[in-house]
Amino acid sequence: MCCPPGAGRSSYSPRTRTTPSGASSCGRSRAVADVPRRTVALSALALGLTACSAPAAIERNDAGSQPVPASSPSPTDASTTTTAAPAPSSASAAPTAAQTAAGRFTAAASPASALVVVNKRRPLAPVDFVPELTRPNVVLATSGEGALLNPATAHAAEAMFAAAANAGSPMTLVSGYRSYGTQSATYNAWVAREGQAMADVASARPGYSEHQTGWAFDIGDAGGACALHPCFKDTPAARWAAAHAWEFGFIVRYPWMFHETTGYYYEPWHLRYIGVEAAAAMRAAGANTLEDFLGLPAAPTY
Repeated sequence: MCCPPGAGRSSYSPRTRTTPSGASSCGRSRAVADVPRRTVALSALALGLTACSAPAAIERNDAGSQPVPASSPSPTDASTTTTAAPAPSSASAAPTAAQTAAGRFTAAASPASALVVVNKRRPLAPVDFVPELTRPNVVLATSGEGALLNPATAHAAEAMFAAAANAGSPMTLVSGYRSYGTQSATYNAWVAREGQAMADVASARPGYSEHQTGWAFDIGDAGGACALHPCFKDTPAARWAAAHAWEFGFIVRYPWMFHETTGYYYEPWHLRYIGVEAAAAMRAAGANTLEDFLGLPAAPTY
């Protein structure tokens, strides 16, 4: 069993997904912050390192191009001596695929845009933004505002859910829109019980949540296995989404081992709509995060 008894979906709040005690070893993914040892330990547990199997880490090659030394003069008469031209420096190297893609797509400031980037360095503007909302025709594992998405996301979700079901990997909508008021109440409850340092690694501050835009939602497996837990990655729904969500304009927003860029640990259930063209370009570019794809700085902390 991935998670201890009593740590199921019913104990999760809309954003934190675990009880404030942090007792669950498979609870809400923790954000990066300079916090006490107790919090760091809880963050490690949130990754599922003690009770859940972890996927292999993604290797990143950050080595830059190295200049090639010019060749030595030939030992001939000075009148015929030539020197090889220096190789181009790394600064003049051809742009990477991600850099090329970023030139075609630009991060938007408006939360009404599919390319808005919301992270710990980029709050919503206005922070109490309310999108146009509708209820998608998909299998729901939630109710109320959590069953709502903006129209573009809802339309794409309907197509994706139908395709997943036809492929034998049915999924459910676990958590959609989350209002500023809901996020504020959740975050403030954490602050009151655990202090702000702990709250900042367990819950998004109000005005800093992608769920508030209507462009993001959490999925679950139709069988209910490992809902909102790291072990969800091994369910049919998660595997299908990882392979095919981009075809419908979605990305897995918080991928494995990129928490220092996104500010959140791995969430295989959290999908973000950016549009089919952008999702395809991001995949073709090999960009792992929305920040990298759009040329934005990392946002590990507030």
